[in-house]
Amino acid sequence: MAPSSDSLTLINFFDKLFVAGLICCCAIMLRKEAALRLLAVLSVLFIGESVAESIGLASTAAFLKNLLYSSPVILAVIFQSDIKRALFSFWKRHKPDDGTNSDLSATVDELSKGLHELAERRIGALIVIIRQMSIDHMIQVGTEIDAKVTSELLNSIFLPYSPIHDGAVIIQRDKITRAGCFLPLTQNPDIAKSFGTRHRAALGISEQTDVLVLVVSEETGKISIVHDGKITYDADPAEIRRLSRKAVEGKRVPRAQATAD
Repeated sequence: MAPSSDSLTLINFFDKLFVAGLICCCAIMLRKEAALRLLAVLSVLFIGESVAESIGLASTAAFLKNLLYSSPVILAVIFQSDIKRALFSFWKRHKPDDGTNSDLSATVDELSKGLHELAERRIGALIVIIRQMSIDHMIQVGTEIDAKVTSELLNSIFLPYSPIHDGAVIIQRDKITRAGCFLPLTQNPDIAKSFGTRHRAALGISEQTDVLVLVVSEETGKISIVHDGKITYDADPAEIRRLSRKAVEGKRVPRAQATAD
C-alpha cells in the first residue's frame, strides 16, 4: 500500500528539520556567536520553503529548498578558518620535544626580560609565538631570521629607527624565525577604539589560529596577552611568563578573558 500524501509531507518536514538541525549543531561547535545568526537564517529559509510549498508556489519553494540544502557549502566557506583549526587540533599530535627544558626556560627568561625592557621604555612591540598551527599563509612581507630569542635582539628589532620595527616578530620554539611581518587586522566591529594597529593585528591573527600574541603599547607601556580572539590588557607579569612558557612548549593556552582599560 502506497504511503499517503500526508505521511510524505510529514516525512519531508522532519527531513528538512533534521538537515537544518545538523547544520546548526556543526556551526555551534565551530563558533557559537555566528551560529545564532545562522540559526535565524536557516529558520527563515525552512519556514519560507514550507509555506511556499504548502500554498503551491513551486518556483519559490524550489529556490528556498536549494538554498537550504546548499547551507553545508555556505557553512564551509564562512567557517573555513574554524574548520581548519578544528581539524588541525583533532589530528595534530605533539611532536617529540626537540629542545631541552633549560633551552625553553632560557627562551622564556629572555622573552620576559625583553618585554619588560620594551615596556619600561615605552617602545611598541608585537610578538607572535607559534604554538602548533602554521601561519605562513597569513604573513605578509617579513624578513627571514634564524636566531635565538634574546632581549638584546628583541630590543634592536623594535627600536623606532629599525627598518622592521613596525611589523611583528615570529617566535617558534626557541628561535626568532621572522621579523617585520604584517598580520591581518581583526574585522570585529566591537573592538575598543582605543586599540591601535598592533592590538588589532594581534586580535586578527589570534582569531584564525592558535598563536599567543604579546603586545607592548608605546602609548602606555602596558603589555597585553592576546589569544583565541580575546585580549587581556595590562597583564600580570607572572601570567605573561606562564602563558609564554606554555606557548613556547606548544601546549594549549587556556582561553583568555577580555579586559581593557
